[in-house]
Amino acid sequence: MSASPSIRVAYFTDSFDEVNGLARTSREMSAFTRRNGLPMLLVRPGHETRSWTDGNQMHVKLHRAATSIPLDNELSFDPLLPRHLLRLRAAVRRFQPDVLHVTGPGDIGLMGAYFSFYYGIPLVASWHNNLHELAARRLRFLLDHPVFALLPRAYTEFVTALTERGALESVTLFYKLARRLFAPNPDLVRFLEEQTGRPVSLMPRAVDTRLFHPGRRFRQDGAFTLGFAGRLQPEKNVRLLVQVQKALPAGSHRFQIIGEGFERAWLKRRLRRAEFSDFLDGEALADAYANMDLFLNPSMTDTYGTSVHEALASGVPAIVMNQGGPRHLITSGENGHVCQSDLHFVRRVAELIANPVELQRMRVEARESACCVSWDRVFEDVYQVYESACGQLPTNLRVAS
Repeated sequence: MSASPSIRVAYFTDSFDEVNGLARTSREMSAFTRRNGLPMLLVRPGHETRSWTDGNQMHVKLHRAATSIPLDNELSFDPLLPRHLLRLRAAVRRFQPDVLHVTGPGDIGLMGAYFSFYYGIPLVASWHNNLHELAARRLRFLLDHPVFALLPRAYTEFVTALTERGALESVTLFYKLARRLFAPNPDLVRFLEEQTGRPVSLMPRAVDTRLFHPGRRFRQDGAFTLGFAGRLQPEKNVRLLVQVQKALPAGSHRFQIIGEGFERAWLKRRLRRAEFSDFLDGEALADAYANMDLFLNPSMTDTYGTSVHEALASGVPAIVMNQGGPRHLITSGENGHVCQSDLHFVRRVAELIANPVELQRMRVEARESACCVSWDRVFEDVYQVYESACGQLPTNLRVAS
């Protein structure tokens, strides 16, 4: 364990108990500091507002108001969150952090940035979602509704592009507040360096390779199972799954779809042999992955691809697109394929279904490729960045308290 035990970290995250990559990372961060005795102030959303201390950790859980703006499944933005200002101020002054880490420009992230400015605490920020792309793709999905059919296509494309540009400029302003940044894939490291002028460090994710394991496979029937796990939203490009179905012989396969979202009803009407389940976690999710034959991730906006990594650890090869974070997890022809287009994606799925020997070789490669990174290594590198951020300027907190 190389992380300095003297660094006191205040960690403000907008997601913790939900089923998504940011929440998983936040929970793993908490577990890392707990088992290594590292002091942490953890500020996160919850179903109730309360504060408590547990060993080396201080916890502040904030309940979002009923008037919060829904953003996604179980995710929302509470513009009234500053009502908790006095509770948070007391916690920050008591904890005396050396560095403050925010996970994005959500309601809790904005509160963290405020305390960084107010007390002069060095701020670091991690990028977890391409919010500008998500905003643009959801707007495009809305404008494709028949009610807007009379709008000229050129106009809707202009509005969508303007929305994406404006969202990116706003998000970039937020990230410029931090001294050091984290990004989950090499493309985003370069992108953020160009956009913000700040030093950016790679912060990948890991998976629990003991939980996600091929040994959990128990399915005996011969139906080839194509899997997907994640939000069923427009930005995930999940309608491509229907194109996959059309290209395959009837009765040769089935789909296992794990997740919720706007596109679920559309998919249920069109996928003939498909089993849908709500978001899964823990052993239930691990069992589901292990009993898939091939994992499909048609998204081009994922910044990392936690579901892809979990599938690989379960011995399931993955087909992904050539845009976004998942492509950095796949070596074409070894543990899956990186595809250049929707047509290429569909063709690769059909080829692997028809080649069981190749698929079995890839299952072994998938498992091996997933075991190359651990959460301990990820967070040890994160703490090195914390130390660098703390060394730039002294904080004013101890004087102000």
